[in-house]
Amino acid sequence: MENNFSWESFLKIIKTKLSGVSYDTWFKDTKLAKITDDTISIEVPMSFHKNFLNDNYYELIENVITGLTGKSYDINFVIEEDLINNDIEVIKEETKNKNDYFQSNLNPQYTFDSFVIGDSNRFAQTAAVAVAEQPGKVYNPLFIHGKSGLGKTHLMHAIGNYIVENTNKRVLYVTSDKFITDFIGINRKDSDNYDVIDHFKEKYRNIDVLIIDDIQFLGGAEKTQQEFFHTFNTLYDSNKQIIISSDRSPDDLKLLEERLRTRFRWGLTANIFPPDFDLRCKILKDKMSGLEVAKLVKDEVIEYIANNCESDVRYLEGSITRLYAFAAMYSPTEINLEFAMEALKDYIGSSVYSNNNISKIQKAVADYFNLTVESLKSKKRTSDINNARQIAIYLSRTTTEETTTRIGLEFGNRDHSTVLHAIEKVTKDLKSNEELKNQINEIKNKIN
Repeated sequence: MENNFSWESFLKIIKTKLSGVSYDTWFKDTKLAKITDDTISIEVPMSFHKNFLNDNYYELIENVITGLTGKSYDINFVIEEDLINNDIEVIKEETKNKNDYFQSNLNPQYTFDSFVIGDSNRFAQTAAVAVAEQPGKVYNPLFIHGKSGLGKTHLMHAIGNYIVENTNKRVLYVTSDKFITDFIGINRKDSDNYDVIDHFKEKYRNIDVLIIDDIQFLGGAEKTQQEFFHTFNTLYDSNKQIIISSDRSPDDLKLLEERLRTRFRWGLTANIFPPDFDLRCKILKDKMSGLEVAKLVKDEVIEYIANNCESDVRYLEGSITRLYAFAAMYSPTEINLEFAMEALKDYIGSSVYSNNNISKIQKAVADYFNLTVESLKSKKRTSDINNARQIAIYLSRTTTEETTTRIGLEFGNRDHSTVLHAIEKVTKDLKSNEELKNQINEIKNKIN
């Protein structure tokens, strides 16, 4: 390879050929790891990247490298220690007349750019981008599942918005409730009202991409399941993209017909897990970015909310809304932990930890570490007791409405500065200590 070749040069060219989402998903994290006389190896984050790039973008990557080096190389896509070259060129179709008057039901605010990525949702996001760029060609159907409030709907709308923006394909987003309502509407009409039936089939079968949310609600609706089965087959046989979401995996949808569950497994199943602490902090900062009041928010507030809203992104967003509403009323010079706890006490306190009190926390922590409550209140400062005591004080402050003074009294009449030190130490350690995070989560589960 010629000496003037660099991976940076390659990426600069690739970046000009791709949308921002495509570049960030497939190429941003790639590295040039190894070069031989006839082979280039390129490192990628996951096997998912390797397979997709090899199947869809090999030729483009090869052409760019040949253009830069004047020589043809074999491209080897591997994980970690090897090299992977990612290139995804979005094929934009010329006309969009087909979409001019078609109601897709998509929310334009839900895009890939506004989706915050972390370890818990990275696989699902990568799969979604792949489907958006190659609808009907890869991972059909795409089945996304996970608990409510983790971003499934956001990803589905992002796929639809990307396809509408970059192609002339007809995209339809509906909930399963809407599908049921439309199907019931047919049966309420006269049996010879073929116009209504034709309209239903036109809506659901004469499209390029069907996105259906919360498929679990089809359970028990036998006739509707039969109609969806036929709709699925019609679209699939025509290489039309189908995207489905559920709060559980296909195997757990026991109320759906086996033939439907079997078809859901034909493509790719991607799970979204609850966000970890780092991702929750990242989401909060992203949602606050661009707002003037965000400059007043201290890092301790971000960490407080992230520690207390663990399983649902909507709670994180709701916390921000309430915090800013409180700030608008009182116009603080800074939004610190004390202010945030006061603003959110009715939200975090009631929705997540309403039954917590100091005595219950002390008992849960003592049991977890095989200690006694009396030892947590004592003057003993052995490492095991001191560590457990600091965790108990931290939980008492962040999951109840008690003041630091009251907490100090409950822990052997300790003063205000000792309580604050314990809270600050645990808060700081949570940023990097995975074991501590797990311990606190387990204790919270016992408390609840």
